[in-house]
Amino acid sequence: MYRYTPDDLALIRERAAQFRAQVERWRSGVLSDDEFRPLRLQNGLYVQRHAPMLRVAVPYGMISADQLRKLADISRRYDKGYGHFTTRHNLQLNWVRIEDVPDILDELAAVEMHSIQTSGNCIRNVTTDPFAGIAPDEAIDPRPLAEILRQWSTLHPEFAFLPRKFKIAISGSTEDRTLGWYHDVGLRLDRQGNGQEAAFTVIVGGGLGRTPLRGQIIRQHLPWRHILGYLEAIVRVFNLHGRRDNPYKARLKIFVQRMGLAEFSRQVEAEWAHLKDGPATLTEAGYQRIAAHFQPPAYKPLTTPTAQLAAQKAAHPDFVRWLARATHPHKTPGYAAVTLSLKAPGQAPGDITAEQMENVAALADEFSFGEARIAHEQNLVLADVEQGRLFEFWRTAQKVALATPNAGLLTDMICCPGGDFCDLANAQSVAIARDIQTRFADLETLFDLGEISLNISGCINACGHHHVGNIGILGVDRQGEEYYQITLGGRQGSAARTGKVIGPAVPAARVAAVVADILTVYRRERRPQETFLQTFGRIGSAPFKLCLRVAEVAPESTEAIA
Repeated sequence: MYRYTPDDLALIRERAAQFRAQVERWRSGVLSDDEFRPLRLQNGLYVQRHAPMLRVAVPYGMISADQLRKLADISRRYDKGYGHFTTRHNLQLNWVRIEDVPDILDELAAVEMHSIQTSGNCIRNVTTDPFAGIAPDEAIDPRPLAEILRQWSTLHPEFAFLPRKFKIAISGSTEDRTLGWYHDVGLRLDRQGNGQEAAFTVIVGGGLGRTPLRGQIIRQHLPWRHILGYLEAIVRVFNLHGRRDNPYKARLKIFVQRMGLAEFSRQVEAEWAHLKDGPATLTEAGYQRIAAHFQPPAYKPLTTPTAQLAAQKAAHPDFVRWLARATHPHKTPGYAAVTLSLKAPGQAPGDITAEQMENVAALADEFSFGEARIAHEQNLVLADVEQGRLFEFWRTAQKVALATPNAGLLTDMICCPGGDFCDLANAQSVAIARDIQTRFADLETLFDLGEISLNISGCINACGHHHVGNIGILGVDRQGEEYYQITLGGRQGSAARTGKVIGPAVPAARVAAVVADILTVYRRERRPQETFLQTFGRIGSAPFKLCLRVAEVAPESTEAIA
C-alpha cells in the first residue's frame, strides 16, 4: 500500500496543527459557531444528534494492521470503544469531543491517516474495488491511479468550495464493484484500442439521494495520461456553473440533467482544450513512482490444495458454508480473498469494536501481509490468504466472532446510522436492521434464500444506498411517526439500476414482517436456481405489492419464513 513521503507527513501534521489553533480560537470565543463550522467540516468533524462525529479517511479502502490498532486505541480513549465503516471506506467515530479532535488528528498523522475532505463541498474520498490488484476479472489495477487522484484532489485550491460534494469511483475490472454508475464521476479503466493502451471510460452525473440518477458516459477511450486534465475540466465546469442557491439541486447529477449531456460535454471539451497536454498530463515515470507502492506482495509458489480442502469440508459442514460466502477468487494460484462480515446477529451493520479492529489486525498480520481492505458493503476484506491456511484462518476468525458466513445474503445489509445518530434522518435504520437480523437469524433460511441485497437508509439522502438494494428500505416521517417505504428491483454492478417503490409506507413495527412476506412470495414463485432479482424480473412487482396492502391491516406477517 502507499506509504507517505516526508512531504505527505508534513502536510497532514501542519493541517492538524492548523486545526488545533482553530479549535482554540473557537473555544476562546474569537470564532463564532458559524465561523467555526466550515473549518471543522473541512476536517471531517460534524455535530450530530447526540455528539460530534469525526470521519477518518481511508483512501480507496486500504488500511494496514498498525492503522487498525491505532483506530482501536483512539476509539477506546476518545470515543465509546467502537467505530462505523461507511460505504466510502471511511471510519466514523460517533462520540468524540471537539476539544479532543486536535489530539486525535495528531495521533492519526503518526500512522499516516487524517480526516481531510471527508466532509464539506469538496472532492471526497476516492473509492475503488476491495479486490483491486487480485481480482481475476481485472484488466488493470486501479489503485495507483486512485492514489494519484487522491494526491491531485487533496486540498486542491480551486476545488475547496464546490457547489456541492463531489464523489469519484474508479474500477479496473469487468464487473463493477464500485457503484460507478451512481457517482458524480465513475471511471472504468481498461486496455483499449489496437495498441491496448490503458484508457478510461468516463461516466458523469450519477448519484442517489432524493433524485437517484444513473450516470451517463461522457467519454470513451480517454488515454490514462489525460485523466487529471479531463477531470479538472469536468470539475471546473461544475464549479463555474453549478447552483449554489439550493443544496438540493446543487449536485453534478442535477446540473448534467438540466444542461443535457451533449451541452455539458461540449463545455468540458472546450475547457479541456486549455488543459490537454499541460502540467496535469501524467508521465510514465510519475505513474511508475506511485505504482511501485502497489507491487504484489511476496507470494509463494502455490497450487490449490484440493485434497486437503476436500477432507476439511467433509469433516466440517460449517466450514463449507463459510467458504461459500466468505472466500473469493484470486488471480494468484493458491491464494484466496476473504470477507470478514461485520453483520453478525445483533451487530449494527458496519460497526466494529476496538477489540474487533485489533483482531482483524492480528489476522491481517498472520494471514494477509499486514493489510486489510474496507468494502463498499461495510465489511472488511483480507486479500491474500493462502488456500492451504483457510481452515486455520476460519478457526481463528470463529474464536473472535469474525466468521459469520452471510456475505451477499439477506443479513449482509448496507445500513446508515439513521436516527440513532444523524440530525438529517427521519427514522431509525439500525433498529430496523436488528429486527430483520432477528427474524432471519437461521443460516439454513439465509442460504435457501440465496443472494439478496437489502439496504436501509434513514432519510432521502440515501447514505444506506437503499435505491440499489434488491430490497430497499427508506425511513420517512409521517406526521411525526416513523414509517418505511419499500423498493424492489435495485441492483449494483455493471448493470446497476434503481429499484421501484411498490406501495405505501409501513410503520416501523411492520417492516420485518413485510420483508418476510415479500420473501415468502419469492420462495413460492421462484424457479430452480433462480435468484430473488431474477424472479422479480420475471413476475414483476404486482405479487409483491399485495404484501404492503396486507401490512396496512394485519398485525402479524401473513406467512412466516421458516
